[in-house]
Amino acid sequence: MKKQLKKWLFPCILSVALLCGCAGTDTKEAGKDSGEKETEKAAGAEENASSSGNVFEGRDMEGNTVSSDIFSESRLTMVNVWATYCSPCLNEMPELGELAKEYESEDFQVIGIVSNVPEDADDEKLGLVEVLIGQTGADYPHLLLNQSLNDGLLADVSAVPTTFFFNQEGKLLDTVVGSKEKSVWKEMIDGFLEE
Repeated sequence: MKKQLKKWLFPCILSVALLCGCAGTDTKEAGKDSGEKETEKAAGAEENASSSGNVFEGRDMEGNTVSSDIFSESRLTMVNVWATYCSPCLNEMPELGELAKEYESEDFQVIGIVSNVPEDADDEKLGLVEVLIGQTGADYPHLLLNQSLNDGLLADVSAVPTTFFFNQEGKLLDTVVGSKEKSVWKEMIDGFLEE
């Protein structure tokens, strides 16, 4: 009986872990596939975000109100949805911070959305977000979860990290599920800026 239990218990635990995890890919593995894989869910997220889901209003870590009007401040905006428990998210954030500094702000900007910490979170959770941002060097605005983001931009996000690219008019250009290496992101960014 124990042998049968062990035979079925491990696959069940593994399945639960994979379903509950952040569903991202390791940044080293992601670079190998050149970031070309998108799931059907990502395609659905792209469809919805391109209609009205890209309109939002939220608060950043400093309490400032940030809306979808922020897209007009740069030719290209990268919105990276991450979570405090997601290793692939945290692993790519230092390079996202580097990318944010390498481009002129009128050309490119990065915005993070912390998908598992709401605006009204307690000090402990907010403190964790601040520590993670500091440790990763992700020195760009990070929005906290609220109903506007949840109902709009994040409505079809089923895994983190998920990254959206928007042009200056707020039109969704691409949706990427999973983490990527800096070189892959840079190639995508440069491609969008050349269009």
